[in-house]
Amino acid sequence: MPDTNTAAAASFQNADAYEQVMGRWSRRLAPLLIRFGGLSDGDRVLDVGCGTGSLTFTLPEIANVAGVTGIDLTEPFVEFARARNTDPRISFQSADARVLPFEDNSFDRAFSMLVLQFIPDAARAVAEMRRVVRPRGTVTAAVWDSFGGQPHVRLIFDIAAVLDPTVERKHLLRPLTAPNEMAALWRELGLLEVEQTSLLIRMEFACFDDYWTPFTKGEGPPGQLVASLSSPTRATLTDHVRRAYLGDRPDGPRSFVCVAWACRGTVPA
Repeated sequence: MPDTNTAAAASFQNADAYEQVMGRWSRRLAPLLIRFGGLSDGDRVLDVGCGTGSLTFTLPEIANVAGVTGIDLTEPFVEFARARNTDPRISFQSADARVLPFEDNSFDRAFSMLVLQFIPDAARAVAEMRRVVRPRGTVTAAVWDSFGGQPHVRLIFDIAAVLDPTVERKHLLRPLTAPNEMAALWRELGLLEVEQTSLLIRMEFACFDDYWTPFTKGEGPPGQLVASLSSPTRATLTDHVRRAYLGDRPDGPRSFVCVAWACRGTVPA
């Protein structure tokens, strides 16, 4: 099995840049996902594709958990999360979500946030989450609704596609991002009491540079797109996106609604 997972598939490698592109927003989403998935005192929890630790660090804030293990295949993210950790209940390690290095029934709950859409053969990752969670435990995940729930990203891709017709927009319908697609997979894998819903946060930017600069670092699909353009096209794109961001008003704060699909299911007894 090739060593590809969230970061390799989406060009996420720089932890500091990732924090600006996504980390600051995933911390807003984490409490919503945890409350949807459920959490109890004493739980042993696995965070699959933990990235820089947004969800991992939030779990002990919601309940007095027994322990949290965060796994990710991107070593710079694992190192970044370890360096921030001061809680002895939390640990991080490098691992492939599709071949989890844990025994059956090792956890009470497994979460995965904003990761599955980037994992080749995501069904295998969900099956692994089901395997390592005890009977009557829960498997919960969220992915961005990239087609209709990320206007601040579609803005970039749609303008770029007008400027350059060769620009592809495959990211808009990544695996598991269509309505009820996660719920269908959860049921196919034998999980019970399956429910899929929408979780909404707002991404708020202080000014155009706060919005645009993270996308120029090459992280994630928007960063890959911007980096792939010729200098003249990139400059034109920047100008058009700036005008769209400003909306004929002075530069300053702007707020975008962002929606994630979330799904949970119970491991059969």
